[in-house]
Amino acid sequence: MREIEWKILSELMRNAKLSDRQLAKKIGSSQPTVTRTRRRLEKEGYIREYTIIPNFRKLGYGILAVTFFKYKRRFDAAKTKRAKEILSESYEKGPFEIIMAERGMGCGYNAIMISMHRDYKSFSEFTGWAQQFYSLELGEIESFLVSLADEVRYQPLTFSSLAKHLLTLKEKKT
Repeated sequence: MREIEWKILSELMRNAKLSDRQLAKKIGSSQPTVTRTRRRLEKEGYIREYTIIPNFRKLGYGILAVTFFKYKRRFDAAKTKRAKEILSESYEKGPFEIIMAERGMGCGYNAIMISMHRDYKSFSEFTGWAQQFYSLELGEIESFLVSLADEVRYQPLTFSSLAKHLLTLKEKKT
């Protein structure tokens, strides 16, 4: 990637509502160049979506949950398809609190979900919902809960620090 592309991505991660004119001024480029580059980054999939990070507590969420799943066996194509169907059906039924669901590895687990909940009752309903994954030979479920009401914050959810780091990746690749 070119330097201008790294700079645009970094600035948009900090503030996705910047206009192309504002973005051009921040990175020292022309507005038409920024517009063309941004469109290309979108088309090539470097930019998947534009969003905000709200204050979840003010929106009524009290808990952020990181839930780890341990399956007894690797998913074959049929089990992968069924897991996607369960998630898709749940999304279609209505409000759904899962932010991310992915396979992975670490701490003895091989899948993870990150979700937001109003309270412990809502989280309990979520864990009840997650029980349907037992049909896919689920061995264990463990969750780490973060209280959004806690006044002590070490590093709240933001992409600003990652945006700064992105520019160091550019330097390492060149």
